[in-house]
Amino acid sequence: MSTIGEKSLEMHYRWKGKIEIASRTTADTKEALSLAYTPGVAQPCLEIQRDIERSYDLTRRWNTVAVITDGSAVLGLGNIGPEAGMPVMEGKCLLFKEFGGVDAIPLCIRSQNVDEFVRTVELLLGSFGGVNLEDISAPRCFEIERKLQAVSDIPIFHDDQHGTAVVVAAGVLNALKVAGKKIEEITVCICGAGAAGCAIGRMLLDLGAGDVIFCDKDGILQSEDPRMDGERQRLLKGTNKTKKEGFLPQGVEGADVFVGVSAPGLLTGDMVRTMKEKAIVFAMANPTPEIFPEEALKAGALVVGTGRSDYPNQVNNVLAFPGIFRGTLDARAKAITKEMKMAAAYALAGLVSESELSPTRILPDAFDPRVAATVAKAVAGAWKEI
Repeated sequence: MSTIGEKSLEMHYRWKGKIEIASRTTADTKEALSLAYTPGVAQPCLEIQRDIERSYDLTRRWNTVAVITDGSAVLGLGNIGPEAGMPVMEGKCLLFKEFGGVDAIPLCIRSQNVDEFVRTVELLLGSFGGVNLEDISAPRCFEIERKLQAVSDIPIFHDDQHGTAVVVAAGVLNALKVAGKKIEEITVCICGAGAAGCAIGRMLLDLGAGDVIFCDKDGILQSEDPRMDGERQRLLKGTNKTKKEGFLPQGVEGADVFVGVSAPGLLTGDMVRTMKEKAIVFAMANPTPEIFPEEALKAGALVVGTGRSDYPNQVNNVLAFPGIFRGTLDARAKAITKEMKMAAAYALAGLVSESELSPTRILPDAFDPRVAATVAKAVAGAWKEI
């Protein structure tokens, strides 16, 4: 176990949980008790019975998100189960509060059956203003999100997909400025066709990327690849327009951008040398990336990002999800649309000024106090009733 891991374990034993419930009023007198609870509480109950939308005005629902997992894909630990996933869910709730001022409740469900999971969450929707799905394995995560969105009247957001996609998109937009390239002229090679990879590719295409090529352990994927489940075939529609075949070396050859959401050490310096001039490399396997920045830069890459905090250009979801939910809740949005995610990416990219942009500065710092508010404003402004 690493030093930071040992320290974290020690602190978790001390904390006994990273979040807690705090009261917003008191019950220290007879009148206070009557106002907050019975008999006075009957009046707001009846108001909500007449108009359910009043639940956003009379309860904390307006600012509360459920962070829900089945424990099937927790960090890099895999399928460790719902209880073992709780420290991560509590940590996510902590980040929601610290960075976005959003109250978040961790819920770990003891089922990896898609329909059971969906039905459980559906029955809880009236308690929350939004749902953040977390650490659910692919391809089930795609089906779960789609089915929940179909029955939900509040936003459903799988952060492993869309939060990652927003931050990568922001980084790519700024890296292209540094490289002097146009997004409509680039080819992107994505290594990894799981939750994050598919969402990143879909978003880059929505932003106008010329082509996206996916590779997994079995090789380059075609948009109608029979190896892919129906959910991912839909997400991969319109990719690999040149019908490339082969494996990662062939997929990355001639690409302008490499995005890795896969496994350590898969990209070599020799592969980077086959990319186009001023290549952009996002190697985000964590903690060991597909290629370390030093090697990628030595091989000719201009901009390199990773998921690590000890290198420049960290791709960190905390740049996205607190602000996205803050804006979604503020707008009382019923969904998080493609337009809202694109607005978040452009807002995030815009926080790095032209004078600040450089190969080692394409994303704002996670602790930049402007981030959540700027993303929230853009997201709220992009909401339109469906």
